[in-house]
Amino acid sequence: MTDMFFALQNGREIPKEDKIFGISNRAKAMIATAGKDKVVNATIGALMDDEGRLMVLSSVSEIFKTLDLAECAEYAPIAGTAGFREAVKKDMLRSFVPQRHVEAVASPGGTGALKNAISNYSAPGDSVLVADWYWGPYKTIAQEHGRRLETFRMFDEQGRFDVASLAKKINELLARQDSLVLILNTPAHNPTGYAMDSQDWQLVGAVLEQVDGNKKVALVADAAYIDFAGDEEESRSFLRFLDVMPENVLPLVAHSLSKSYTLYGMRCGALICLAKNEQEAEEFKKVCEFSSRGSWSNCARGPQVILQKIYEDPQLLQKVADERRGFREMLLRRGGAFKAAADESGLEMVPFHGGFFATVPCQEPDRLSAELEKQGIFVVPFTKGIRVSLASVREEKCAELPAIIKKTLCAKNLL
Repeated sequence: MTDMFFALQNGREIPKEDKIFGISNRAKAMIATAGKDKVVNATIGALMDDEGRLMVLSSVSEIFKTLDLAECAEYAPIAGTAGFREAVKKDMLRSFVPQRHVEAVASPGGTGALKNAISNYSAPGDSVLVADWYWGPYKTIAQEHGRRLETFRMFDEQGRFDVASLAKKINELLARQDSLVLILNTPAHNPTGYAMDSQDWQLVGAVLEQVDGNKKVALVADAAYIDFAGDEEESRSFLRFLDVMPENVLPLVAHSLSKSYTLYGMRCGALICLAKNEQEAEEFKKVCEFSSRGSWSNCARGPQVILQKIYEDPQLLQKVADERRGFREMLLRRGGAFKAAADESGLEMVPFHGGFFATVPCQEPDRLSAELEKQGIFVVPFTKGIRVSLASVREEKCAELPAIIKKTLCAKNLL
């Protein structure tokens, strides 16, 4: 989008159409004309049942129906209600007891949490660092705030997390700027489904130990998919590594109620910090409140009330956890079926452990996406491959897709 009438470009790359929603809309249009049995819409970043309907936790829905309208209609404090802020910290930490000072500020989903991290812990003109496989809106948020997005290589030749590339890029950026926001999307990374393990985190910690103590790093763990990555306690094992980061590193966690509580459209989440002292935690709260006031002001009160009620009632909390476990097991079966079929057909995948998405590397992602679209299969092209939403495709189709993708790659010489 280069020709603008009154609006200013301001250094942003503004597309004519959001890529993901555009492809998804074409899938919906084909469903309307050809029938849903002829179409696989593997673009959706929400958990769908085998009939293509949004899956909503009935236990959460029941709470929503009991809410008093006046209770939800009232403005929430900018940082979030006190009950929500305590509940969301419990929701993220679970059994982990940190030594650091924990603070949380409400945001409209994980996206809002990332916005607050970037706007408060990087300077205009700075670069924000992410892996080369990344969720597109990272770039949008950075550009919207006058920052650039730069990447490190996520995987080395053996398919391991490339900590050497990360270290090189951190040193390069901190040679020209005084602070850095580093975003690591894990577990259930979007778009690959990779989860950083203990060794990965130990290596990241070792790299950050070598950073000049006069430089500041905000290390953001984007954990939007954490409760669909596997065991909910094990998925939080990375927190112990955040707790022992060097003093010049501020660990932040972007948390979302969208996936964990199927409250996608209610737009609620939080940015959580693990500060080394109370002063740092209070500063975090103040700057995030200031940024929130200048953008969305305050967040919807309804989902905050829902989470608070869940954590006030142990039986209700267990009911939600049990129901979510069933959703997660279904998703993990889909991922297992896709991976097994990929192995059988010889289809290369980017390292995958679980979550909403899997990714297939290829030479011309846009062309492959277009060729699959002709067959009624809608995926999302990224820079180096295509993303397949396992969350929106039933298990049987997940088992069929790898062979179709492999055949198309070979037929069109796209390997």
